[in-house]
This record gives sequence, structure tokens and C-alpha cells, in this order.
Amino acid sequence: MSGLEKNIHREITPLKKTDCFLVFDRHRKAFNYPIHFHPEFELNYIHKAAGGRRVVGDHIEQIDERELVLTGPNVYHGWQNFKNSGKRKFHEITIQFPDDVFDHALLDRNLLKPIKVLFQNANRGVLFSKETILQVEKKIHSLSKTNGFDSFLQFQSLLYDLAISRGQTFLTNMSFQHQNDFYNSERIEKVYHFLKENYHRKIKIEEVAELLNMSVISLSRLIKQRTGKSFIEFLIEVRLGSATRSLIETNDSISDICYDCGFNNISNFNRIFKKYQNCTPTEFRISFSGIKSVY
Repeated sequence: MSGLEKNIHREITPLKKTDCFLVFDRHRKAFNYPIHFHPEFELNYIHKAAGGRRVVGDHIEQIDERELVLTGPNVYHGWQNFKNSGKRKFHEITIQFPDDVFDHALLDRNLLKPIKVLFQNANRGVLFSKETILQVEKKIHSLSKTNGFDSFLQFQSLLYDLAISRGQTFLTNMSFQHQNDFYNSERIEKVYHFLKENYHRKIKIEEVAELLNMSVISLSRLIKQRTGKSFIEFLIEVRLGSATRSLIETNDSISDICYDCGFNNISNFNRIFKKYQNCTPTEFRISFSGIKSVY
């Protein structure tokens, strides 16, 4: 793992395997999340943060009054305050969804081919034109307020509108496409899914090594090579993924969330959370105090 990658945050999103997509709709005064990547697609709409700065892959640019960007799986992205004064709140709506939200065979159908092309282009980051933003703005605003299957129909309609829109700009160079080794290893995938199923209890690396019929040393080396992290760091990230979802979706106490996610005491949980998320659990919950919906 390169020095650049070590300075970029690998986010574990609150999405579960059974989710179609999630929406965060909030008003804030400042961007406070580091440059990051995750295996999900992300559509980010920002209004009234002119002077801020967009970072997508190797692309850096100051943003205007309206901003709409789609990033693909594991593409580095983030927004920084830069010249945005923070004197007024801006509106940010973030939509995250897994890369298999549509069956790949379905995307090969003529009607959905534009969405397939859009997803392929998202690997370079897609910036949509101001005209497109104005056309789809109402759909984006209403998505977090729509319930049930109607929300998924509206989500599909939004993607199609974006797919056929004109004036799309690719943000990264073709040569700069981050390929995360994590998702190129079946054994690491097995480790990940095992941890996702058992993170709430004490897990020893010996148990996981036995599951994969590997020695502890070989497993440790594999995880380090593929993720740049130790087994413990890997497990912590899985636990934090569950914790962030609980902080967003529930009113459970931070203490309950701490123990439910496999951390052994609240002070340790707070310390680790701040180290990985750059804020305390309480601050994280406050920052997501807008509308949040998972479908």
C-alpha cells in the first residue's frame, strides 16, 4: 500500500447486504470528512457551498453554487472547505448504493444500457452539468422523503435521467483508477463476511485462520498485503461500520452501541472511534442529524 493510500480513509458505510440504497439529507456549515473511498457508488449533491473544493481521484477543483458528482466503487473522493467561508449553511444530500443494486444481466437490456454506461464512467468520477442539476434537483430533494417501493422507483428514474443527460464531465485521468486489492481476493472476502456476521462477539485470529485452513502467520500476511492493515485493525473497521449505522439509524445510547458492536468498554470505543472517524461518536451522530433513510 502506497504512502498516498495510507493518508486516505477507507470508509465502511452503514449499508447492509440487503439494502438497496441509503440517503443522507442534511444542512451543515463545513466539510469535515477526510478524503476517502468505499466499495459503494456515491452520488453527492451540494448546494450553497461555493468556494469549497472537490477532490476525486487525481482531480482537484473549486466548486460552484451547485454540485452533483457520481463516484464509482473505491474511487478516492471528498470535499474540502477551501475558500468556502462557512458563514451560511449549505445543503448536502448523499446517496450511496452497492454495485450490485441492479443485476448485471438486467443492465445489458437495451432500456438500461445507459445506466450501465453511467456506472462504468463513474469509475472516473462524473460531474453533471448545471442544466442537469436543475432538471433533477426536485427528484433528489424528494428522495429522502419518499417511502417504500416508490422510493426505489424514483431512485431508478433519477439514475436514468442522469445516464442520458448531456454535458457530463469525467474527472479523473483514465490511468488513475484505484483498484483496491481487498475485493480481488476470495479469501479476504471470506474473512470480511465472517467478521460481518460475528463482530459483536470476541473473535480470535486463530478462529479465522482455521476457517480458511491457513496458519495465523499466513493469514496475517495476507490481510496486511491486501488491506494494508493488521487483523485487529480490519476487525475494528468492521465494528465501526456497524457502530456508525446504529448512530445514524437508532436512538440507542452510545454505551449500548459500544457493547453491541463488540467493543469492551466505552472509553476504548470513544478513543478508537475518534482515531478512525476524526470525531467522537456524539459528534458523528450530531453531524448526521438531518434526514437519513435506508431502503
